[in-house]
Order: sequence, then C-alpha cells, then structure tokens
Amino acid sequence: MSLLLKSANIGALELKNRIVMPPMCMYKSDESGEIKDFHKYHYVSRALGGVGFIIVEATAIEPKGRISSNDLGLWDDSLIEKHKQLNKDIHSFGTKTAIQIAHAGRKSIVTDSTPIAPSSIAFSKEALYKLPKEVSIEEIKDIKELFIKAAFRAKEANYDAIELHAAHGYLLCEFLSPLSNNRTDIYGGTLENRCRLVLEIATEIKQKLDLPLIVRISADEWMSGGWNIEDSIYLSKELEKLGVDAIHVSSGGNLEKPDNAPTIQPLYQSSWAKKIKENVNIPVIAVGLITTAIEGEYLLENSTCDFVAYGRELLRNPNFVFYAANEFKEKEKINSSYQRAFV
Repeated sequence: MSLLLKSANIGALELKNRIVMPPMCMYKSDESGEIKDFHKYHYVSRALGGVGFIIVEATAIEPKGRISSNDLGLWDDSLIEKHKQLNKDIHSFGTKTAIQIAHAGRKSIVTDSTPIAPSSIAFSKEALYKLPKEVSIEEIKDIKELFIKAAFRAKEANYDAIELHAAHGYLLCEFLSPLSNNRTDIYGGTLENRCRLVLEIATEIKQKLDLPLIVRISADEWMSGGWNIEDSIYLSKELEKLGVDAIHVSSGGNLEKPDNAPTIQPLYQSSWAKKIKENVNIPVIAVGLITTAIEGEYLLENSTCDFVAYGRELLRNPNFVFYAANEFKEKEKINSSYQRAFV
C-alpha cells in the first residue's frame, strides 16, 4: 500500500489519505464575503475526487482583512450557514475540512479601507498597495478577539479543523518578520516578541475550541536579515508546546523584491518542511509545486513530511487521487462510478 493513500491523523482527526488541498484564493465572492455557487462546485468536486483533506481558502476575520474585495469572510454570524452547507456536501464524500482564518494586513488591496500592519511600512510602492496604519496594543487585542470569534464560527459551521494563516506576508506573518515589524513594544524587537501574537492567538484557540489547529508559516522569507528556517523551527517548537496539531510549511510572500529567492521548481520548499519535521513531533504538511503521486510518495518515504498538499495539480485535475490510486494499483480507492475509466 502506498503511503500517500494511507490514512493518517492530525490530532484526533483521521484523514482517509494524506493528500491535502491547500488553501488557494479563488476571488469569487463579493463585498458580502459569502460562499457562492462557485465555491460549492469547486470544493465539492475535489471531495468527490477523493481528496482526504480540504483546507478552504483564506477567509477574512474582518472586511478590511480581506486581500481583495472578492475574498471570503467569516466576520459575522450571518456567514455561517453557507459554510455549514458546504461542509455537509464535502463531508458526504468522506473528506474532512479545515478553513484558513486570515487577515491580509498591509497586503490588503480592498479599495474602501486603510490596511493595518505591525508597522507603517507599505508592501509596495505600487498604487494598489496603501501605506498601512500601525496597530496599537488595544487594536492588537481586538485582532486577537476577531480571530477567536472567526474560529468559533468555523466550529459552528462544522469545519473539522482550523488553519491559522501566518504565512505569505499577511498580517501575522508581518509580525514575525524583523523586516516588516519595527515595533519597540512587546510585539516587536526580539524573536520571542515578534512571535508573541501568533502564539497568543494559537493558545486561545486551543484553550477555547475542541478542534485540531494547524498553523501555516513561511519557513523562509527569502531575504538577507529576514525571517529564516531557524526562526521557523523556534516558532514550530513553541506552537507544538501549546498543543498545535500540525505545521503547514510554505515560504516567501512577505517582501516584494527578495534577494534570496529559491529556484521555483518541483519540491522547492520540501527541504524546509523536512527541517521542521526533524525538530517537532507533530505532523508537517509540505507544499510547493508538488504535482505527481510519485513525488508525494517520495516525500513521505523520506520523512520529509506527513501530508502532501497539491495546489495547482488539484486545480488542473479534481480527480488526481483517482489517478494516484490507479498508478499505485489501488483501484478500490477510486469511486466505483469512475473505475471503468481506469481499466
């Protein structure tokens, strides 16, 4: 039996295989932040296709926390019901779900609001990126509360897990980096201080909700003097101590023009995932131009990660899992209505 198609757990959550659909922004909502028909067909088709775990795209904790005006939101109770229906449909095919709760910070390009950030440093001089407002200590307390409320709504909507978005240059990631966080209070300066907000939010979610919690990080921000793998190992260890159930390892995104970007090629982020896995005892999800079943199997066989996230490949091929099952001669894992396509 292949490792890729073998069941495994994140916390108490059992997944039927180790194939993960990572969060990918679809930009198909509107000012309401609501789930639309597109989202239903988009996600449910991957569940029908056999994906073990779907992490719904970055979903904002407040309107000005959206990346764009077409992002999903979970900032109000009125938004819960459509998420609940989406989960019902996905669960009907045996797929488990998480939702990535997020705040875009200085990378928000929502037109009718001023972005916020740990420090008043714009992501880019391009017109669509505004100069963000530096948040006060009181506003940080409000941000934490918004994350917690969104997590409670996610549980009410029957998500099986929550992913906290601390990657790709969005708000929590901005706090982590010394290049986007110039604060001199308890949320800036030292590595411990810069990690404080992520750790405080993770602590509250784990204490208040009985759901597995995943944290997505950028393991390296590709810039001299910036956030790096050693910082990520420190953060991952601290998150593990708090009871976080998995680390989802990506990279980059915090700086417009990094000076140490990797060559973007298959498995280009996997070495960071492996280093984190070597330092924690909780599952690690690898992601980054992983496109074949053999690549995923290789990562698992070599203890690079515990789960494999297929992003672009699942956009191209909702039935990727069936192809993998055919390749590994495990055709019983192909939906019976589709097995004749693989004779």
